[in-house]
Amino acid sequence: MTARKGRLGSSFDDFLKDEGLYEDVTAAAVKRVLTRQITEAMEAGDISKSEMARRMKTSRSQLDRLLDPDNTRIRLDTLYKAASAAGRTVRLKLG
Repeated sequence: MTARKGRLGSSFDDFLKDEGLYEDVTAAAVKRVLTRQITEAMEAGDISKSEMARRMKTSRSQLDRLLDPDNTRIRLDTLYKAASAAGRTVRLKLG
């Protein structure tokens, strides 16, 4: 075991990478954060799901899929439409 900043062993990220789960778990976490941010923006703007779908020019069922934190599949253009419809912008950054 290697010591890192006073800890023994590897990090949870290392464990996930070793198990081949890192990308999936990270994608799910990012989707949950985005879902929460979109929902909060809708609430702050008093935007109903029906109104949000209308602004995005999509169906209510498509919006429900976007807002489902367990559905990790999301298209970038859909994310941009949702942000715009809620009066927000998207900023992406590779780390």
